[in-house]
Amino acid sequence: MVNFTDADEDLPPASPEEQYQDLLRALRRRRGFGLLFVRCSPAEAEKLVKQVKQDLPQKTIEVLRFEEPIDNLYSIVQDRPDFQHIKVLFIQGLEYSFYKYEETKCQQGWDSKAIYSYSWKGVPHILNHLNQHRERFRDDFQICFVFLLRSFSLNYFIHRAPDFFDWRSGLFDFPSKSEECQHEDFQNQSLNPEERNKKIIAIQERLETEHQTPEEQADLLVELGILLLAAQEYEDAIANFDQALEIKPDHHQVWYNLGVALSIIGRLEAGIDSFEQAVKIQPDYHEAWYNRGLALSDLGRNEEAIESYDQALKFKLDNYLAGYKRWVKKLLVLEANKSGIESFDQALTSKLNDHKYCNKRAVDLLELGRNKAAIDFFEQALIIKRDDYEAWNNRGVALWKLGQKQAAINSYNQAVKIKPDLQEAWNNRGVALLELGENKAAINSFDKAIKIKPNDGQAWYNKACFYALQGNVGLALENLKQAITLNPEEYREMAKTDSDFDSIRSDQWFQALININSGIGNRESGIGNRE
Repeated sequence: MVNFTDADEDLPPASPEEQYQDLLRALRRRRGFGLLFVRCSPAEAEKLVKQVKQDLPQKTIEVLRFEEPIDNLYSIVQDRPDFQHIKVLFIQGLEYSFYKYEETKCQQGWDSKAIYSYSWKGVPHILNHLNQHRERFRDDFQICFVFLLRSFSLNYFIHRAPDFFDWRSGLFDFPSKSEECQHEDFQNQSLNPEERNKKIIAIQERLETEHQTPEEQADLLVELGILLLAAQEYEDAIANFDQALEIKPDHHQVWYNLGVALSIIGRLEAGIDSFEQAVKIQPDYHEAWYNRGLALSDLGRNEEAIESYDQALKFKLDNYLAGYKRWVKKLLVLEANKSGIESFDQALTSKLNDHKYCNKRAVDLLELGRNKAAIDFFEQALIIKRDDYEAWNNRGVALWKLGQKQAAINSYNQAVKIKPDLQEAWNNRGVALLELGENKAAINSFDKAIKIKPNDGQAWYNKACFYALQGNVGLALENLKQAITLNPEEYREMAKTDSDFDSIRSDQWFQALININSGIGNRESGIGNRE
């Protein structure tokens, strides 16, 4: 049986779990050639591949990992003896081909203006190859290619391989926490891309044509690096920061900026070293301590990350992000001792009157499985804004996960009282009622959900589960048929392994519904007429 909920409308459109489920559905549905793009860190990529292999055991899934530049992906795939059997092929490490290209463009005689404002005239060999051979990929491979890319690598596809990228059938986003925060920190909101490009070119020309003191040159290199960082030209930004540090090795802000750029492109160890240089020069540099913690967290070094967040809090107690990160990691690693909670409370004092903030933190904790902590935040949000129906609904989900079914139903009741057409709450309420044995009320709740959103298969599927458990084969099949009609791939796959259907699994009509090749159309009239 399924229980779904959406995040608050003021939160980002899709949580990592929702993104993952969308990706999983896309891979289940895919038959033959396809192109999917996933924005994620190398560490996230490894987790993602492992999880997909577990969740889609019926598909032949392989991974191509590159640690050196390549020019011809087609031949590499075709030369695999098993390529005709592969259904999903993850591609990881293409950024090495882009690094090599960036390193050589200066050696090819590009002037300073062309290096940055080349209007995407230069194309790395691998992307030229993909643009020119996309039809061959489609015609010769019955494979869904999933490209796992950092942000800057994805920009290469968007701008320099548009013919290939335009064939994508999905784009999914799993940024690391460090990438989300660091990238956001360096968005120059006062300059649009055109203005930023002009400023970059002007600085480059000054560096070439004017005579500056070493200190003036270092300042220009730092300004240029920060602009390039905001433009997601990370390798060029790093090169400028390195040059500036040759002139001013004790400039703590340059070490910090260098650490950010290195962390964003996945060079986390080097990024940590840069943050450590920054705090060695200026020990109270709380931003560097915080970002060092993020990079350590991305490497799975959670206890070291906590220590780094503690340092950020030591120098800036109202750094609520550091407090939140410290506390969550404490929960996950050290089981949240009293001092951890006190640090968290102190760090969040200024934020606890913002119901949107409390909702967002609660949803984060819910996704981490920290249901009790999530309930605390939902309740804080409801103290601030009593009619927040999404908080009531999500609080119900957290209570339901803790086994507090009646309390969850009460919470769902509040949600639908405020917003009677909240379909998710009616569906969630029905699931909880079934588990309490209140079958008639549960079916009424599912029927409400269906009336509000008849094209959503969740409630249809849940009704089918209920009737199957009751031994009512006819109604179970009728409702399951509705769910599968609305979303064949998802609900057919779920029904194949859902224990709720064990009592009717051998029924020929059930087999007809879950088997794509069984000719459902020939049996449709029979399903509805069964008793």
